[in-house]
Amino acid sequence: MTERKDQRLERWLVTLIALHSLGVGVCLAGFPRWSAALGGWPEPSPLFFIRQAGVFHLVVAAGYLLEYHRYRGITLVVLAKSIAVVFLLTMTLTSNAPWAVPASAAGDAAMAATLLLLHRKTRDRKTRDRHQF
Repeated sequence: MTERKDQRLERWLVTLIALHSLGVGVCLAGFPRWSAALGGWPEPSPLFFIRQAGVFHLVVAAGYLLEYHRYRGITLVVLAKSIAVVFLLTMTLTSNAPWAVPASAAGDAAMAATLLLLHRKTRDRKTRDRHQF
């Protein structure tokens, strides 16, 4: 891939990851009972905490886009997804977690790893091209 294609792919990946978080956030904040049932949990009570998780997803989705479009950075995405993976795997191993927990861990790990590898590839190509005569 050319540098331009790598950068375009990276931009699309960050956008898709942000859209995923936006979708999760809207579902959790706007439709908490439906979201809990879809994920395999019983009726949530109180609804405050599931809605708060939804708002958190909306905030990080905005953060992903702001960081990338201002600085071409991916630190927030990789950090948030990595922390989520550790938390979700811990919950999978230590509790009776429904199917959505390990599935979310796998999805978050895939998003973080793919973005990090693509970002490094793009950065390495820029560095290599700058040092060529």
